[in-house]
Amino acid sequence: MRISDYIEQSFSNLRKKKLRTFLTTFGVVIGIGALVSMISFGQGVQKNATDQFKELELFNYINVSQSVRPEQESHHDPDEEPIKEVPHVERGAKYLDDAFIHKVTQLKGVESAFPEVRFPALIRFKEKEQFTLVQVLPAYVCQSQLVKRLRAGKPYESDDSNSLVISDAMLRRMDIRNPQDVIGQQIEISTVTLDFNFSNLVNIASSLLGGKDPNSKGTDRLPFSSRKYTFTIVGVAERMGFGGVGDVFIPQGPSQRMQKLSLTSIWDFFQSPQQTMGYSSVSVRLASAKYLEPVKKQIQAWGFKTFAMLDQLDEMKKAFIFMDMFLFAVGMIAITVASLGIVNTMVMSVFERYREIGIMKAVGAADRDVRKIFFFESGMIGFLGGVFGFALGWVVSAVINHVINYYTAKQGVPYANFFIFPFWLLIGAVAFSVVVSLIAGVYPASRAAKVDPIVALRHD
Repeated sequence: MRISDYIEQSFSNLRKKKLRTFLTTFGVVIGIGALVSMISFGQGVQKNATDQFKELELFNYINVSQSVRPEQESHHDPDEEPIKEVPHVERGAKYLDDAFIHKVTQLKGVESAFPEVRFPALIRFKEKEQFTLVQVLPAYVCQSQLVKRLRAGKPYESDDSNSLVISDAMLRRMDIRNPQDVIGQQIEISTVTLDFNFSNLVNIASSLLGGKDPNSKGTDRLPFSSRKYTFTIVGVAERMGFGGVGDVFIPQGPSQRMQKLSLTSIWDFFQSPQQTMGYSSVSVRLASAKYLEPVKKQIQAWGFKTFAMLDQLDEMKKAFIFMDMFLFAVGMIAITVASLGIVNTMVMSVFERYREIGIMKAVGAADRDVRKIFFFESGMIGFLGGVFGFALGWVVSAVINHVINYYTAKQGVPYANFFIFPFWLLIGAVAFSVVVSLIAGVYPASRAAKVDPIVALRHD
């Protein structure tokens, strides 16, 4: 028999029991649809994560921090040139300061470097107040890929401009729904400073132990102060980007003139406003990810710690693999149930066509011919189940994706496609469905091939 004959006869046999065939195929459709939805969701999560990192160019950044605090450093390599000498601190201590920034920008592949500075502040706009972390970013960074989805306005153009970019999430917390309304408006930032140097702590302790009022004038005072600064809102960002920290971005110039409490490190609590100990961390931007390793090795050779998001990519991939395995296992439960339905349908078909099988063998059909007929019927169920199962998974995923984005849009979250359907998923779904169906048809086909034609012809 030709393959076309097997296919034609398979369709003819399946049409004879329309309801049973429909229910069995529908079971496969449900199983494949569930599996496709699970895998597409895993693919969507991976693509959104990696695309966002690439879009923000986070793979081209190295975060540099001090390995030890200068006061704790007890050794010095005489062959190593110190980056900066700071008074009252032992010779050879290394700092993330302007000298380091200048030095690291001379390395091959480094486009720029800027300090990571953020501080807590009270944001006041039209009698509405919110606490947040203010992120200090150079103008060229604000104009780059880090903050490029502006819902209104534009990035600040100069490091000396008294302007800022605010997130639409912050505006929503202030019950402001239209970002365009705030462009050009004045906003107030109130900062807090804490002077926790050693001498001040001693004075406070002496005041408390001596029974004096710590709030009295003179040296006996609590180290709190507040300052207010006015900025102009020039842009509203859909997504505040760098490191996912902060809802307000300001340029470096105004930041340097502000009295504030930096929260980039716990050690900042123990520095007086007059003491400069360097930055707690510095972000280094590379021209390409290919320069990551040589630049990292050089910075580490200078005695600093480094962290790069690209280093975590392999760990992320491992996590994605485990997530895909879990989702695949969940989808396989439905496929297993559907395969049992195929076995049941085909076994029942063997019993119902017992006499028909005997006639086929009596007129010369070999065991392999009978086996192929049942295999083709099982494969046909799997093929139809795979095609319509993929369609079901696509439709259900599209509905779920629409519902999720409908609710997240109310929170100002940009549209995201949580389900990805690559072409290989369609081919894989259909092929997997056919394979599972053929495996499920092994026992019924073997049973049909073993039918004794004499016994079958006597079967009533």
